[in-house]
Amino acid sequence: MKEGFRQAMAWLHTWTGLIFGWLLFAIFLTGTLSYFKEEITHWSQPEVRSHALEPTRSLEVAQRYLQDNAGHSGTWLIRMPNAREAALSVGYRDPNGGPRGFVTKTLDTQTGRPVEARDSRGGEFFYRFHFQLQMPYPFGRWLSTFCALIMLLGLVTGIITHKKIFKEFFTFRPGKGQRSWLDGHNAIGVLVLPFHLMISYSSLVLFMYMVMPAGIMAGYGNDTGKYFNDLFGRNDAPKAAHVAAPLVPLPSLYAKVQDLQPGARIGRIQVENAGDSNARVTFTQSAADHVAYRRSANWTFDGASGALLSQGKPESGVMMTAFSFAGLHMGNFAGPWLRWLYFFFGLAGTAVIGTGLVMWLGKRQLKHASSERLPGELRLVEVLNIASMSGLLLAVAGFFWANRLIPMGVEGRADWEVNAFFTVWGLSLVHAVLRSGRRAWGEQLALGALAFALLPLLNGLTTGQGLNHSLPAGDWAMAGFDLTALGTGLFLGWLAGKMLRSPKPVAKRAPRAAKKPSTETAEAS
Repeated sequence: MKEGFRQAMAWLHTWTGLIFGWLLFAIFLTGTLSYFKEEITHWSQPEVRSHALEPTRSLEVAQRYLQDNAGHSGTWLIRMPNAREAALSVGYRDPNGGPRGFVTKTLDTQTGRPVEARDSRGGEFFYRFHFQLQMPYPFGRWLSTFCALIMLLGLVTGIITHKKIFKEFFTFRPGKGQRSWLDGHNAIGVLVLPFHLMISYSSLVLFMYMVMPAGIMAGYGNDTGKYFNDLFGRNDAPKAAHVAAPLVPLPSLYAKVQDLQPGARIGRIQVENAGDSNARVTFTQSAADHVAYRRSANWTFDGASGALLSQGKPESGVMMTAFSFAGLHMGNFAGPWLRWLYFFFGLAGTAVIGTGLVMWLGKRQLKHASSERLPGELRLVEVLNIASMSGLLLAVAGFFWANRLIPMGVEGRADWEVNAFFTVWGLSLVHAVLRSGRRAWGEQLALGALAFALLPLLNGLTTGQGLNHSLPAGDWAMAGFDLTALGTGLFLGWLAGKMLRSPKPVAKRAPRAAKKPSTETAEAS
């Protein structure tokens, strides 16, 4: 019975991994890129230059610009620059401007003038794709959440399947074909197992309100807005009194926040009813200051007198638990070294999914090694493997090339970058259909290697901010992107070389007596 249960778990692990593996690979890869969302956005908008962080100066610049250009607006938003995000972003509500009646500008913290940066979604595209899959709300979120459940199921069934899980972690036999793939799959899976259990479970916690809404509906009916206001401790701003009153200088309120919470980094400031006696100013602490989201880490002041009116409501134990899972998943609190660890663990998870897909097909290809062509269903899996892995890497490179090559004045420029991503991805699928499996792998990996390796050169030629500029200037976000792209190109080039070389002939072994399949064989199948 125990062995039968283990075999059933191996079957479930294998087939759910195959059916959802292609989508999970894309979710994991784009989620891994999202850990450097701000750095990717900085590279995608090189016109926004980094400056020394001076919160007081930034607030002066933002307030002056908004008073001059958005004095009529009832709502202002200010996003402060930080060590990772160079932009000082201001926004205001204007029924006649921008999507959803909201106008956003990026300001130079030195001159106070708007920066004419290229229209690009940058890292935000990969972040949104990670959990929305470029699908209309809420279908993409439903699908990605279901895939997270499948990933958690795959991890649990993988643990049950492997009786010698820790022994297999120290076992790797290179050059053994299918055996090597299984060794690598097991070793990487065990190495990053705690991280992936956390990521898969926390992603379910993030969208628990959507997949298990019964409790919310019982308490709030269809008024989900009130639920989120209560959850995050939001209070509606009072209506304007239509009595003119100057807004207190925002730097003076920032100083009060520092007295209340020394060393607090401020992420966002919201101003309601600016220039009115009922003005309200709310400072929200940066998510980088703590693991869990803290609704208590915000301070609301009277915008006319500067008096502190309230601090965010304290969190309950249940809230702190849920917010901690969300914070661990997002990784906003992570410093540079921990963020790189998140990044490499995310890549490891992507590799676990990819090696699983390769193993499933490789096991069955051996049975048809003497045939001229694969059966239709195996050929379909082969094509989807190529397009979902090497094709996706090509699409990512295509997005970055489009960022540098599309002229800045093109209308809907950010959408054209996204179109380039999906166009390259679609062409990779066509190429995988037209070429044999091994040649398609090798050619796409070689093209990806060239595309990534040449990105630093393209960046230098089109913006003048190549490695020869960013390294001496200490712009580590720009330099780090270029160096990572170069390293990715070298790695893909190495893989392409292995795929384009003729495979070694498979040695025939003498038939052995039939025996009961082991869990190891079942898992590989």
